[in-house]
Amino acid sequence: MMRFFWISAGLIALAIGVIGIILPLVPTVPLVLLASFCFAKSSTRLHNWLRSHQTFGPMIDDWNRNGAISHNAKRAATFSIIAVIGISIALSVPTHVIIIQIMTLTCVLFFIWTRPNS
Repeated sequence: MMRFFWISAGLIALAIGVIGIILPLVPTVPLVLLASFCFAKSSTRLHNWLRSHQTFGPMIDDWNRNGAISHNAKRAATFSIIAVIGISIALSVPTHVIIIQIMTLTCVLFFIWTRPNS
């Protein structure tokens, strides 16, 4: 039963992470790391597949080795965050929501940019 839970959680995290490649504000790297964690607890085959994946494997290895995030991933996250705030302003989202976005996303950027580069 627990194996089913971990595989399901890993597949859901990976699916949402893949969606995050396209949609701003959906965090790809943390969700891929979560999927790797879930697969490590449930399926050696899925865990090895994810770690050897051309796109996702290097993210996982960088994080496991050094707690690092690549400079390109940091830039992509920064541009996505700026785009989301810009879209919110363009759509005339209420000011208090924009302030909450800015405060939250500033914390996210602080975390991302204080991690070592891979």
